[in-house]
Formats: sequence, structure tokens, C-alpha cells
Amino acid sequence: MRIGIDTGGTFTDFVIIDGKEIDSFKVPSTPSNPALAIIEGLKIVASKKTGKPITEIIHGTTVATNALLERKGARTAFITTAGFEDILEIGRQARPQIYNLMVERPAPLVPADLRFGVNERVAANGQIIKPLSSDELVGLSNHVKESRAESAAICLLFSFANPKHEQIILDSLSQLGIPVSISSQILPEYREYERASTVTINAYLAPLMSGYLTRLGDYIAKRSGNAKNPSRLRIMQSNGGTVSAETAAAEPVRTILSGPAGGVIGAFELASRAGFDQIITFDMGGTSTDVGLCAGSVRVTHESTLGGSPIAVPVIDIHTVGAGGGSIARFDSGGALRVGPESAGADPGPACYGKGDLPTVTDANLVLGRFGTGGLLDGSFNLYKDRADNVISQLSSEMSKNAGRKVSTKDAALGIVQVANSNMEAALRVVSVSRGYDPRLFTLVCFGGAGGLHVCELARGLRIPKILIPPDPGTLSALGVLLANAAKDYSRTIMQLLGKQNRKWFDDLYSEMEKRGTSDLSDEGFARNQIKLFRTVALRYQGQSFELDIPWTPNLAADFHETHRRQYGYADANRPVELVALRLRAVGVVPKAKLTKNSESRRYRPKAAYTTPVIIGGKALKIPQFDRRDLKPQAVIDGPALIREYSSTTLILPGCHAVIDGFLDLIVHVS
Repeated sequence: MRIGIDTGGTFTDFVIIDGKEIDSFKVPSTPSNPALAIIEGLKIVASKKTGKPITEIIHGTTVATNALLERKGARTAFITTAGFEDILEIGRQARPQIYNLMVERPAPLVPADLRFGVNERVAANGQIIKPLSSDELVGLSNHVKESRAESAAICLLFSFANPKHEQIILDSLSQLGIPVSISSQILPEYREYERASTVTINAYLAPLMSGYLTRLGDYIAKRSGNAKNPSRLRIMQSNGGTVSAETAAAEPVRTILSGPAGGVIGAFELASRAGFDQIITFDMGGTSTDVGLCAGSVRVTHESTLGGSPIAVPVIDIHTVGAGGGSIARFDSGGALRVGPESAGADPGPACYGKGDLPTVTDANLVLGRFGTGGLLDGSFNLYKDRADNVISQLSSEMSKNAGRKVSTKDAALGIVQVANSNMEAALRVVSVSRGYDPRLFTLVCFGGAGGLHVCELARGLRIPKILIPPDPGTLSALGVLLANAAKDYSRTIMQLLGKQNRKWFDDLYSEMEKRGTSDLSDEGFARNQIKLFRTVALRYQGQSFELDIPWTPNLAADFHETHRRQYGYADANRPVELVALRLRAVGVVPKAKLTKNSESRRYRPKAAYTTPVIIGGKALKIPQFDRRDLKPQAVIDGPALIREYSSTTLILPGCHAVIDGFLDLIVHVS
């Protein structure tokens, strides 16, 4: 029995794979201590599967993400080459808001009094120019101890070329009994600012993640009931692969997008199974919406930013906006209606959940009748429509004052939904149109608890012809972490022109990383025949600032020119190509649940048990409501219609129609 867990802002999702059976459920999240919701869920698993041993638990977590965004990490010391102490504050000269004259940059994670320089120097070729002295090390240890630092990050100039000095400082600081992160291990690549930022984030999060995972691991070990073979705890990484809890505790920077990454992996796996490999993922949960584009494969980037700090380790390319079911509607200082990014979260949650008193997207959808009859989670989670009516009515009164005319509660709810849709459509455009991809050539894969109520309007706005909604979309991220393989990334900076290298040269340099990757995965319990190694090369035209990752082949130059042309619209075969870095991904293949295809009969139109009033386009319509569990393969449903299931509700708009395929996916054809 394997269990996938995804911690969200409103609910924590569980998916259980027990042989060929797949079961799922949700419990309310506990933001103050995410482990409490997980423990509650594991108790439910134990009651459902009495006596069954749990082989493995895979966890997608937001602990690192929230700690970084909320600046609740450890008191961290930053050690670097003397003269570079202010690198975290200086950063880059790029101006994200070029016309804003009143920009307030976020404060660095490490204040000036916790940044220390050491007198050492390594040249760009790795040669030691100025060795470290023992007096320097003693003084540094004393300064760090006196600073009361709870963690330390080391990033020396050119340590990616020669890590000796970082290792010496690591050994010296180990006596202080605090976690120490070194850049030559976390990110052995050039670009000192991004490398310094990444290793600092790792150190900033290490004590928190270590404590969280240790407590969770201890609880799981006690519950497993098998002291010799306790349940394994693995953590989802931002790169789309899993890693042992011990490694995640030491390198938490690799878990920054842990939860959303599971969703993309799950969406791509299920869409590929159904015959769609050109997809845009749309994950709308309680607090945010995550979108990504997969053109034949899951896209990974080394250029990510969170909370104003760059993160240069590999992450799945995901764009996030603060638009979810719990996003709060309000008026800004100019009188314009805004939705998000503030969220009601799990506590107090939307007003209709029974505790909150602010209007949210979920409240607006309830006022519009878009949840149909009954509560959420098969009726086990009550919705209080009177509370939703009350908070939306209060908003409509304020809206009436601003507009100088009467605005009804219905129109206020429609306005909230339209603004939220606008925010989410803008996010979808960022990952598609803004990057040169035509959304009309893609399928929109919708999941998350709230996405089904908005997806048809978004697809219509972007002229996306098809939508795929997998079974139980509200828990897809938890299923995705179970479908993910183990993965570890390694890199080595090269910085030389491409052309003179032969196959043996590449093999010699890759062999060291391949041995390390094989050894690391073997230590995590993977047999040699379960380990696969994938080589990529970071290339750029000489003089460019950033590079493209190309799968290694004997025809690297030609592949690079073609990739550059596809991504940027041009290529120059006469321009020198620079080899920036060699990168390797070591993958440990895990056993997957076999998701079988049902036999398909002739198409039929099911009959709805009853109709429900829903407001669409400002008009009140009585539309059929279906239970998704009753829909068999080849069922055809013409819009407008509501399709309800345990973890989500889908609104099919007029003019659209949906078909259930052999995998029980809901395929919506958008007019």
C-alpha cells in the first residue's frame, strides 16, 4: 500500500493505491501545523485499511514555500569571500517594474550583521590563489557562534571550480552544532548571485524542514507497526521527482514547488495515457492557481523566483497567481473590484464554510448556484448559503455606492467570478501566448477542487478546443506524487566553446556525476536496473546571458540552433556556441499503478436525476445535474450541465458538450 499526500491551503489530499484499488479523500488543512492534518488523514487510512502495512508515503509539502514567503525561516549566517558580503543585497540590476519609481525591494534573507567575509581566493580555473589560514577559521567560528545563528550558508567565489575551501569551512563550523549548507553541493554552477541566493534559502529553511520531517517520520514509524521495516517517507521535489525525507531535510530548497509539481506530473501522465501530450495544466485550489505548459514533455527551468529571491536549482516551470476558491474579493483605493491574492485559506475559510466573514470566489459560486444541491465531499462538508448571500450582499452594497446605481447580489457574484477568471486567463497567457505557443493547439487539463467551475470560460476565452478533466480532479496532485519517479540532479560548469570535444571527453566528465547519481539512488533502495541516467547540456550563443538545456546527442550544435529557433524565432548557425555546463538527471523508476482502460460501447446520453437552478451569463437557468460516478464510457452530456463528484464540481457551459472516455476522463469540447 502506497499513500500520496498533498498539503494544500484549504484541504490536505490523500490518495491510497492498494494493489489495483485507488481510493482518495480530503481533510481540512491545519496551516499552523501541517503535520496535524496528515496525522488525522493517516488515522483515517488506518481505519479504512485495518491491518494493512503501508509500504511508502510520498508527500508534497508547502512547508518550505510558506516559510520563505512568510519569512519564518531560521536565523541564518552567510559566509562568502571577503569583499562580496553584500551580494545578497546588491543582487542584479534587472528592474522587474521598470516604470515604478517607488519600488520597495524585499529585504535580503540575511541582514548585514550576519554576513561574514573570509580572506581566501580561488581563481576561475580552480587554482587556489590565497589559501585559508587557521586563524581565519577560528575567528569565523567565533563570529558565527556569537551571532546566535541557527543555520549557516557558505558561498565562496569560484567554489564550483574548486570546492576545497568550502569543505574546510564546513568542517570548521560543524563543531557549532548547526546545519551548514555549501554552494558547491547545492548548486555547483557559475553566477555567484543566484548560487548565493539558492544556498542561503536552503540554509534558511533547513532547521524548519528538518524538524518537521523528523517529527512526521517518527509518527509514521510508530504507526507502521513494523520496527524492522517501517513505512518509507519520501518527499516530492520541485523538479518533478521524489527524494528521501533525509535528503529533503538537508536540501529543502529543492522542495519549494513540491505540491504544484505533483499536479503537473499527474496531469501529464494521465493526459498522455489518453492520447494528449500537448497540454496546458490548470490547477485551481483554495488559495492559488498554478498553470504550466507541456509541449510533449514536462518543462523544467533553472530560472525561478519566489518571494523576491532567485532559485537556480531545477524546478518544473509553473506560473502561480493568487486566485483560488478562497481568494478574497475587495475594493482597492481607486474603487476597483479586486480578487486575491489574499485568501481565507483553511481557517477561517470562505464564509459559506461556516467561520469566515469575507466574500470569496467560493461564496460567489455558491450564490450563483454552481455547486448544485448538497455540500462538498459527497455531502460530508456542509455549505452555508445564507452566510454566502450575506457577505456577497454586503459587497454589492459597497459596489452600488461606487457605481452610483443598484447592483444586485447576483451581479456582484458574477463580477467576482469574472475578475477571478481574468486573473487566471492572464496566467494561462503567460505560459502560452507570451512564450510563442498557440493555445488553440493544446488541450487544457483541469484539476484542483475549484477549477471545474471556471475552466470552460477560460478555455473559451483562449480558444482552446478541448478540456480534459481526469477522475477525482481535486486530488490529482496527491496521485501525481505517487506517479513520480525518484530524481536527483547534478551539474558541472564548463564554460568553453563547443566544437573540439569528442565523445570520450563527454563520457569522462559525465562518468563522475553518473557514479554519484547511481550511488545516491542505490543508497535510497533502488536496484541498478531501476536507475536511468539522462544527460543534458547547457548551451548558448557566445555573448548571451542565459542558456538552453539540450538533451545530449552527437549533434549538439545543430540541436541547439533548432531549439533556439523554435523558442526565440531565430538562429545563427555561423555564431560560436558556448558550452556552459553539463547536467545529469538520475532517475529511480518506481512501480506505477496500472490504470486500466474500460471497454467502450456506443455513445449514449444519460438522463439526469434532477435539475438545479444556476446563473450563467446573468440568466437563471434550470440545468441537469449529474453524479460523475454514474457516467460510463461514451456518455455524452450537452451543456449547460453540472457534473458533481467527491472532490470537485464541473460546469459545462451552453454550446459545449462532454464525453466520458475509456479512462473515465471527462473530455469537454468547447464551442
